[in-house]
Order: sequence, then C-alpha cells, then structure tokens
Amino acid sequence: MSTQKPSLAKGTVEGKPATLHFDDHGLHCSRGQGNGTEWTIQKQNIISVTQADLLKDGHSLLYTVENARPKDGDGASPLSFESMRAPHLPPRLAKEFKPSEQCYWVGPRELASFVKGHVIISTGSGTGLASDIFSQLVEPVLHNLGLFAGEHFSTHTTSSDTSVAQYTRDFILPDANDGVQQSVLLLSGDGGIVDIVNTLLSEKRTNWFTKPKISLLPLGTGNALANSSGITGDNTMGLRTMLQGTPKQLPLFRAIFSPGARLLVNEGREERPLQGEIDDRPVAHGAVVCSWGHHATLVADSDTTEYRKFGAERFKMAAMEALFPSDRSPPHAYKGQVSVRRSGEGAWEVIGTNEHGYVLATFVNQLEAGFTISPASKPLDGKLRLVHFGNLNGQEAMDVMSKAYQGGKHVEDERVGYKEIEALKIVFEEEEARWRRVCVDGKIVRVEKGGCVEVRPIEDGAFDLVAR
Repeated sequence: MSTQKPSLAKGTVEGKPATLHFDDHGLHCSRGQGNGTEWTIQKQNIISVTQADLLKDGHSLLYTVENARPKDGDGASPLSFESMRAPHLPPRLAKEFKPSEQCYWVGPRELASFVKGHVIISTGSGTGLASDIFSQLVEPVLHNLGLFAGEHFSTHTTSSDTSVAQYTRDFILPDANDGVQQSVLLLSGDGGIVDIVNTLLSEKRTNWFTKPKISLLPLGTGNALANSSGITGDNTMGLRTMLQGTPKQLPLFRAIFSPGARLLVNEGREERPLQGEIDDRPVAHGAVVCSWGHHATLVADSDTTEYRKFGAERFKMAAMEALFPSDRSPPHAYKGQVSVRRSGEGAWEVIGTNEHGYVLATFVNQLEAGFTISPASKPLDGKLRLVHFGNLNGQEAMDVMSKAYQGGKHVEDERVGYKEIEALKIVFEEEEARWRRVCVDGKIVRVEKGGCVEVRPIEDGAFDLVAR
C-alpha cells in the first residue's frame, strides 16, 4: 500500500471553479458542495499531463474512457480519448505523468527537423481493430499534442501480411542507413515487431545506421512482448509508455534452419522463403519465443480468420483440440533430439528422450496476459530460458500448463524442465510435415524431413523499444 499523501489543487476546470484531489486511485474532481458535480478519472486511464497552449501556466490532462459504442459493435475501439484543461493540477499528478523530455511525440517541434515520425497501422492484427483505434484514440491524442499526419508524421496502413516488412524496407531502412533518427508508433501485435526486426537484419546496413525508436501499441492476440515489458500495465493501450517510456535495446535471438525450411503463410496453404540467410541456411530472427511441439502446433492451427475472432481464447481452443483429439487418440509425441548449451559450457546437453511434448525458448515473462511462461524472466533482460516437458497425455499436459496461469507455478512441477540457456538445437525425426512446424514469434516455419534448427541470442540490435 502506498504511503504517499494525497495531492490537492484548487482552481478552475474548463473555466469553472473546481477542487482536484489526486491519490493512488486517480484524480477526484468536484464542483460545489452538497449536490455539486463529482467525478473521478482513474489513475489507470491517465495517459499524460502536458502544457496547455491555450492556458497560461496551465496543464492539459490526457486520459482514456470506455467507448460508449457497443463492445461487440463492428469496428468499435474499446477506448476513446478525452482531455481536461486546468490552470493548476495537483503537484504529484503533474510530476508523475510528465512526459519524457526525449520523446519525439511531445518534444518541441524543432525535433521534426531531424527526427522523422512514422505511424504503422496493422489492420490484420488481433481482431482487426487497429484502424478504428487509431481514429478514435491515437489520432486525437496526437492532435492534442500538436501533431498532424503529413506534417509531423507519415501514416502507413497495411493491406497484406507483407506490408509492415515493405514499409520498413522502403521508408525506415533507407533513412536509418543515412543516420536519420526515427520514432515509429506501431499499432500491431508481436508479428509487426518481428517483421521489422527481420527486415532490418536481413538487408544491408551502413556504418551510419541509426536504430529507430519504436513505441508499440499492442493490438495482437497474445501481445507477449508488451505484457512482459510493462507496456500493458495500464488502461491506455501503450500511449502512456509512448510518452513516458525510455528507449531500450530489444534483445533478439537468431534461429538458423537447415536448407529447405520455408515460412508458412495464408493459413498454412502457401510457402515462402525466409527473409534472412547465412551460409545458404535460412534464418529467422525473433524477440519473444521459438518453440516446437504443442505450442507451435496450437499457434499454427489457430492462425485462421475463424479462430482470430476469439482473440486470445483461440490458443486455448486449439490446445484442447491438440491435447484431446476428436478420435480419442493420445496427443502427438514429437520425435527428435533436443539439445541445449549452458552459459560457459562448450558441450551440448541432450534434453529428455527423443519424444517431446513442449519445447519453448523465450526471452519474455508472459506469452499472453496472465500466462506466465517464464517467471524468472525480467523485462528486456536478454536471458534466453527453456521450458520443456516430455510426452505427457492430454490431461497431464493440461494440468502442467494450467499452472502457468498461477504465476508460473508449472516450472515447479517435477515433470517440467526450466533453465537459462545459451543455445538450443533441435534435430527433427518426424515423417509428417505438420509435426515439423516451428514457431518464431507467431510466424510458422516448416522444416524439411531430417532437418534441424539452432537458436541463440545475438548482440546485434535492430531498434530500440520504448518501454517502462
């Protein structure tokens, strides 16, 4: 419980006398006494406090409200934007929600002369609300800050699953190679991040390459990166972090596949080559997770238009089908050799037998809100950890993974292996292609028969993530 004293201010709000009282719950506003008007702006909904141009020595409080439109309405943003102007705000409030002086989105407009701003709207992320959230929430916030599309930032709206990579290649990479500073606001899930990462790392970079600063508004299904780095710790969809956060290097890993590995797209019906390549071997980069087994299967099988309607519930639905097949057969036992290398050790250590259920290497604490896959992981600490269990029956596997919703207690189960690693290697021994699917940050890579993959962290940072 906080021991900070409440902060008070008296003055006017929107030209009318008011008393403002700020505490750990939020800003309590009142006009008059007895039957006077009273209302509260919850602390979780406050985006920022900025200087109000129209009021001498005044402030503008930016915050979110629940959208009055039906939550199941077609294209309805769950939140919309509101602001309140006042000559004086409680000192603690003004101090706590003051934007970062280094933030392009609130800095002096002189910054626009040497920093380029981009907004990327990924229309296919999550349940498809990115465009509506931009128009009802994000754009009004930017306008309140004195920023306008075409003048202070460029807006890019995706039309396909390759759009983010194309925008990165056409706009962000050339300026980064010329040493131009860039601030990118990305309305997307983890997939948008991995598209930018792989594009920047697969293309040629100059000695003048300057890492872009990316603010993520998490609109995906799981939002593992946002949930694990504090971006979703309030009710502003990442806008508070955008204005108050600090750019930090995003830890990355590199997955090097055997020749013939292909990226599966269009609900698994099509194949594409991976963007990167090292010594004729396909390469994928990630910032969240590389997995094989039940996790990769449920991500792949649930990546359909029909499943995506259910949001994060799609993962649980696909998991039930994988662990309890309709023909009452046991869940598949994934065949292959899994080896790890520990920090400071040169030799590979074989994990388990040649039959596995769950093999997952990750940087992050949570794969979705409340699903704590790696409880020892700290935000952006760059430590790769392995979660593994062998060939369990459906109920056993369900019992183990349900403990992840209890603060990560699954790692205390004797059937689960959990350790920090320096590298992971999988040699596949599966005949059917569907059991050779690997998940890299939500992207699905199909490995050829007898193939392999090796995963290890890299020092090469593609961009800085604005985080709390």
